[in-house]
This record gives sequence, C-alpha cells and structure tokens, in this order.
Amino acid sequence: MKNTHPLMAIVCAVILLGTACKKENAGSSAAELANNQPETKPAVQTAVSTGIGARVGGFYQALPARYDSTTKKYPLLVFLHGVGELGNGTTDLPKLLNTAVPRLLSQKTFPPKFTVNNTDYSFIVLNPQFKEWPQPADVNAVIDYAVAHYRVDQSRIYVAGLSMGGGNTWDYAIAYASRVAAVAPICGASWPSKDQLGNIAKANLPVWAFHNSDDGTVGVNTTITNVDNVNSFKPAIPAQKTIWPTGGHDAWTKATDPNTKSCDGKNMYEWLLQYKRDVAP
Repeated sequence: MKNTHPLMAIVCAVILLGTACKKENAGSSAAELANNQPETKPAVQTAVSTGIGARVGGFYQALPARYDSTTKKYPLLVFLHGVGELGNGTTDLPKLLNTAVPRLLSQKTFPPKFTVNNTDYSFIVLNPQFKEWPQPADVNAVIDYAVAHYRVDQSRIYVAGLSMGGGNTWDYAIAYASRVAAVAPICGASWPSKDQLGNIAKANLPVWAFHNSDDGTVGVNTTITNVDNVNSFKPAIPAQKTIWPTGGHDAWTKATDPNTKSCDGKNMYEWLLQYKRDVAP
C-alpha cells in the first residue's frame, strides 16, 4: 500500500473538517434564514368558532403568511371591538370586519411587517368577539389562550381597542399592568379613579391614547383625564395622547391606519413594538 505523506494527511484532514463544518453551518443557516426572512404577503385572517371563557364565543385569528414555515415567536396584538360588535362569536363574528384592525386584515391592507429599530416584526393578531361587556379577566383569558395555542413572544404582548374595547384596554392595563408591553386605548369608555390609574404608572406601562374633540358618545375629557391622572404619578414613560379636532366618535379609523404617524414619526403599531416587557425565563 502506498504511504501517504504526513503533510498531505494533515491537509486532507483540514479539508474534511472544513467540509463537515460547512454542512453543519448550512443547516443552521437555513433555519435561521427561514426565521429572519421578512414577511412580504398579507397575514392570513380566519374565523375560529372556539369559545374562550364565558364571554368569548369565537374570534378572528390573523397569522403571518409564513407562520407555518418558521419556528420563531411573534408579537401578539389583541384588538378589542366596540359595543356595536357584541355577538355570539359564530354567526355574528363578521360584525368585527366592519372596523379598524379586523377590517384592515380582511382587506389585506394591514402591513405584513413593521420595522422598528432596524428589526422586522410581524404580528399574531387576535380579535375576540364578546357576548357582553367584558371584564379584565376575560381579556386576560384571551391572552392565556393565545400563549397556549400560538408561538407568542411573551415579552411583546399588546392590547388595543375602540370605544367599549378602548375602555376594556384601560381596565385591563390597570388590572394586569405587568403582563403587557404597551397599550393603545381609542376613545375608551372607562372612568377609573386616579388611584387605579396609578397601577399603570407604577408598572411603567406605556400608553398611547386617541380621541376626537367632538366625540359626542364618549367625551374627549375621558381620555384627557385618564392620561393626566397616569402622568400625575410621574411614570418613567409618560402616557401620551393624540386628540384630533373632528371625527366624532370614530377615532379608530385614523388611529389604526398604518399611514397615521402622530407619535415620534411612528404609527400605532410601530409605537407599540418599540416596547417590550421583561418576562421570567
């Protein structure tokens, strides 16, 4: 048998080792590439006739288009409807498609991704339909369901809503201030005490609230007072408000429009995503 020169043996070993490393790295890179590839297609919104607790008979889920092709976790946005959209969660569910985030998703005008601090994010969105005016525990049950059934980044859970749902957003933020990363109540029908709003400040929970000055259904002073009361506790992140002069009760069309950029040049979704909440490992 022909002898192999020692130097040649070393060279062959290095080549083989390099080839093995490349194959191993190629596998890792493929998985990482799948997770880091930005979404380009609209999220897929579907009706789910599954009850969550006593007050939710069903909901719309919207998942990133490539959700099933990835393994990563996603930010969660729970959007809460108004009193006019109360229903059984099954045959009444299409009521939700008439306004705000569910309508944008239905029309496929909800952006596939949002870029914040040079990072791309795509939401899991749940739009539950309540049978009656919900309590904070009902909203928390929706979040529990989402965490149990989807790949949710629990450091990036956000709640927003309009009118009744805006009030629910305030109430949830008071009761579960440490669970979510930021909230956006829109013309929210909630009148908590100053001390209750102190819970939001103590948890350093960011709030961006919206309202129209000529709202004849839920007066604009509701939002002004709530924001001022939060800020009276000197939170590290002051609560913010955007008040438009006209529009009546419908502040949600402007607030949820991705083209509306009123806070530091960010739209509502970009503003939410700049915040994350520390969670236990």
